[in-house]
Amino acid sequence: MEQFTLSEEIIQTGVGLHSGVHTKVRILPADVGCGRYFVRVDLPNTPIIPAQVAAVNQTTLSTQLGKDNVSVRTVEHLLASLAALGVNNARIEIDGHEVPLLDGSAQIWTQSILNAGLIPQHTTEHQPSVNISEPIWIYQDDAFVAVLPALETRFTYGIDFDLPAIGNQWYSWPLHGDFTTEIAPARTFGLEHQIEYLQKSGLIKGGSLDNALVCGQKGWLNPPLRFANEPVRHKILDLVGDLSLLGVFPVAHFLAYKASHNLHIQLAQKIMAQLDQS
Repeated sequence: MEQFTLSEEIIQTGVGLHSGVHTKVRILPADVGCGRYFVRVDLPNTPIIPAQVAAVNQTTLSTQLGKDNVSVRTVEHLLASLAALGVNNARIEIDGHEVPLLDGSAQIWTQSILNAGLIPQHTTEHQPSVNISEPIWIYQDDAFVAVLPALETRFTYGIDFDLPAIGNQWYSWPLHGDFTTEIAPARTFGLEHQIEYLQKSGLIKGGSLDNALVCGQKGWLNPPLRFANEPVRHKILDLVGDLSLLGVFPVAHFLAYKASHNLHIQLAQKIMAQLDQS
């Protein structure tokens, strides 16, 4: 069996989408079998938060992990990049409670990982696999997320908005595809009419036209888009990041429509529950 970690450290700094606070992230190589985990270096005793489904404690417009009253928020873009590029083990040191949004996509993370390079780690331990033998569905109103038995790992997503510039979009991406060019560059997006409400709710304090696409009735406020269907590609980015908390991606087809971090995590929790019973 073989796992991978980084060849050298990665450092990035930036503002958090929801907190508006600047943080520094330092990603270091980790020992074989350690998995991906966060370390709050700004707190006494540098508490560790594992990047696992069981650690999720909030899913409002991002995914938050926590342990013993210590948390780290908006982890999905970074974790998607590490998992999709094959980094099994990584120590992620952060000096605050939210991962920086950077340009709103995973492009900077993936480029940093490629620049650092990976090194193989040999192990005699069996890597637990997640077997999907029957479909699993999670739904709320007309939104749903599902996993189905398949011959390859694939992520398919659909979105539908009343705004003409977005409309109905579908995209399907296989895990063996090029994450760095097909998914990672897709930026987070928001709707113009929701911004004031979200800000009054204490969210998106660090959001701007430099790190998020914003769409209104008349179109995009900050074009051009990197893809004609950039919004739905970003939803796949979020889904990949949330499902990376399983530790290893099952060989299965993940299908989502109008879903959210909350539904993504509910699906991951149900997969883990079935795995624990097997």
